[in-house]
Amino acid sequence: MTPLLTPTMTGLATPDPLKFAFGAKTSAHASRGGLCPLTLDHADWQAWWRRESEADERALYIHIPFCRKRCSFCNFFENGANPARITRYVNALCGALAKAAETPFTQSRPFSAVYVGGGTPTDMSADELAMLAAAICRFPLTSDAEVTLEGRLNGFDDAKWHSALAGGFNRFSFGVQSFDTEVRQAAARFDDRETLLTRLGELTCHDDAVIVADLIFGLPGQDDAVWRQDIADVMASGVHGVDLYQLIAMAGTHLARAEAKGKLGWAADGQQRATMYAYGAQTLEQEGWQRLSCSHWRRGEAEQSRYNQMAKRGAEILPFGAGAGGNVHGHGLMYGRDLALWHEALAADLRAPGMVMGRNPNGRLDDLLRGALDSGWLALARLPTSLRAHLQPLFEAWQQHGLATLSEDRLELTLAGRFWNVNLQAGLFEYLQLNPLAGSGTAPADPAQAVRHSLV
Repeated sequence: MTPLLTPTMTGLATPDPLKFAFGAKTSAHASRGGLCPLTLDHADWQAWWRRESEADERALYIHIPFCRKRCSFCNFFENGANPARITRYVNALCGALAKAAETPFTQSRPFSAVYVGGGTPTDMSADELAMLAAAICRFPLTSDAEVTLEGRLNGFDDAKWHSALAGGFNRFSFGVQSFDTEVRQAAARFDDRETLLTRLGELTCHDDAVIVADLIFGLPGQDDAVWRQDIADVMASGVHGVDLYQLIAMAGTHLARAEAKGKLGWAADGQQRATMYAYGAQTLEQEGWQRLSCSHWRRGEAEQSRYNQMAKRGAEILPFGAGAGGNVHGHGLMYGRDLALWHEALAADLRAPGMVMGRNPNGRLDDLLRGALDSGWLALARLPTSLRAHLQPLFEAWQQHGLATLSEDRLELTLAGRFWNVNLQAGLFEYLQLNPLAGSGTAPADPAQAVRHSLV
């Protein structure tokens, strides 16, 4: 039977797929969907922590839901960075971490990555960073574990830097977004270009830890000339890695409200953002930076971006904190953002409010495919023969539309395909939903064997 193919799966046939293969990128992630929440009572939850993990790889995600300022493009703002509120939260969080660290589930297998995200974790004090670092050290970490602290350069003084280093943090991810002072001011960011470059130079001059900077392309006022300077600045800043993220219009942001009122001002359209991505990717690679994923590059082997790659390919990630999300025993888990309810649950020794999802029967396969497309290529030999043949029409359509190149043993995304990789992921999952593999759904007969250690 000829499979059903739609433009949302294959992209459009166009002379310029970088700009026109799809209408727009509307999400930062893609998934098959269709899973239902799982009812999990207190006894079942406690039983999970007595059960040993069966995961091949594990990480911790720790959420710090506080910011001093809401950026114009962000719809994740949760709580103002009141020092007393942060102190209370960190104390409770460290207590929860200490308790969880002693369970059979936690101790059964080591963790090779830890990510402290937010929010703005660098708004914690130096003493709070030390306390959190000590709590993390209670967990069984691998000898080379990547321990990342996310945040902003503003307010991250030498006392915090040295406290974090002494506690074991070895990777720092700073949200720069743009170096241009006017663009930053319009986005409600702290600090000007010179301050950012000076501070990055101070933090990178001794190679005490890996430093990563995030850039966003498509911000209001960020034209091609500004973006070219952003790329030049980040390469000259001394950082070890850089992420290039496209601005995605999200409901509830200050940008969305300004656009609705006609007060947004000039901003790059989708085609201009595609060109900006291409310029950034090509310039970095021409200067010797290695691409680790469709959005991340490194200038040396010190930067591994381990947590991000593990998250894409479905590693077990234990979440901690209000608003944290992860994956426990194969079940997606997301805690609610309400701080009061989170504190009440911890005080009563109960699971914090949130949602637990049922297991995805195709989870191993979905993680393989999502992780491969995020990296920019897929080794076809890692797919079961029947599934490889089943996906062949879709892969051939991507090649015909300039989004991928297909060889006997490898599917590799083109520059255009890497720009549209989330759309391709969504299209692939749509294809599998509408064209189930005859006989066994879409999952391989032995998914654990078929996709174990499937990404390079």
